[in-house]
Amino acid sequence: MSEQGIRDARSLGMPKMLLLGFQHMFAMFGATVLVPVLTGLPVSTTLLFAGLGTLLFHFLTKGKVPAFLGSSFAFLGGYASVAALFDNTEALNWIPYAGVGVACAGLLYALLSALFKAFGAKRVMRFFPPIVTGPVIICIGLCLASSAINNAEANWWIAILAIAIVVVCNIWGKGMIKIIPILLGVVGSYIVAAIFGQVDFSTVASAKWIGFPIQMDNTVFSLFKSCDGGKLVSAIVIMVPIALATMIEHIGDVSAISSTVGENFIADPGLHRTLLGDGCATSLAALFGAPANTTYGENTGVLALTKVYDPAVIRIAAVLAIVFAFCPKFEALIAAMPTATIGGVSLILYGMISAVGVRNVVENQVDFTKSRNIIIAALILGLSLGINFSNSGAIVLGPVSLSGLAVGALVGIILNAILPGNDYEFGTNQLGDTSVNFQQGVDRAGTKKK
Repeated sequence: MSEQGIRDARSLGMPKMLLLGFQHMFAMFGATVLVPVLTGLPVSTTLLFAGLGTLLFHFLTKGKVPAFLGSSFAFLGGYASVAALFDNTEALNWIPYAGVGVACAGLLYALLSALFKAFGAKRVMRFFPPIVTGPVIICIGLCLASSAINNAEANWWIAILAIAIVVVCNIWGKGMIKIIPILLGVVGSYIVAAIFGQVDFSTVASAKWIGFPIQMDNTVFSLFKSCDGGKLVSAIVIMVPIALATMIEHIGDVSAISSTVGENFIADPGLHRTLLGDGCATSLAALFGAPANTTYGENTGVLALTKVYDPAVIRIAAVLAIVFAFCPKFEALIAAMPTATIGGVSLILYGMISAVGVRNVVENQVDFTKSRNIIIAALILGLSLGINFSNSGAIVLGPVSLSGLAVGALVGIILNAILPGNDYEFGTNQLGDTSVNFQQGVDRAGTKKK
């Protein structure tokens, strides 16, 4: 970690750091809230444990990784499958059962973390070379892009306005304007939409100012009163295998953050710490009825756009998320945000994730004259995107539903392990590990390193 970079970033002063924190919170809010909206989980609880999970992650990673943890979309199919186990006429609440399953899935993160600690990143990362992580990162952005388009279609003029504000502020803006383009894009397009009557504020008016974000009936602890053992086992069987895919996505996300920031987070603080942080945050959230957590690509996009990489900014965003989780009126105000605004901003952020993946492949000089590399990349891209945009959107194996990204990543890892010619060795050079030239990168404040 560049200490000078930290000092330079914090020299912006607390008011500006607070604005940057708001920007990160707004960036994650749309997608984070969308998961509980789709599943029926409580929004306020989700926001609370996004903040708490992020702080826990930063504690376990020594405060070095500028990552925000929000709701994971990978578990959507699992939540639907668990909910389907319960007949509508039953008095049982499915959320605590799903929470136990997700909490157990979080334990798999701890297991993989222990493997990294025991065998070292050099041995384990042999299974995750750039020919695997690069295409996976590309697909993370492309798979999310359709949701951005769907949101933008609600009102293309508002979406285009949000995009235009972000581009103009980032390219031609000066000083603080240049480093908070996402926040300005959100606020600017939101205000214009409100002026033209595109925002319904009725729920905002009726919402309370203060409320407790945890509903005890949704927590795992409610099962101590009454529990169906068969359904509990089924929920665990459904949820746990999903972690195999999300752990792979985690490695891709950490590679993307490393690539964006110019710091080798895979080596320091190490994947064993980032995996442990992600897993513990996921289990903590699940115990209290919130969705599984994951490192958020939207915030990686903000890092790439603003060039301010100080983890303290992310922690400010986490604290803000916790504070506003106790304010139903703010929750309603954000929930009233035009979907087109979310779509326009997300379109840029998701595209930046894919661009980081392309950079990962290019700067690592992956040799595509080798048939093994072409086959691995082709199947990762084909399966991830093909399944994601198919009619079903997933591969269903009994009670388990695997997303296209999960299938593509798993196939890529397996092929890389069994096909001859895997000459990648982690730790031999920093450029090859995270696709960043650390001698000519930028520090956390966005200034050139000497």
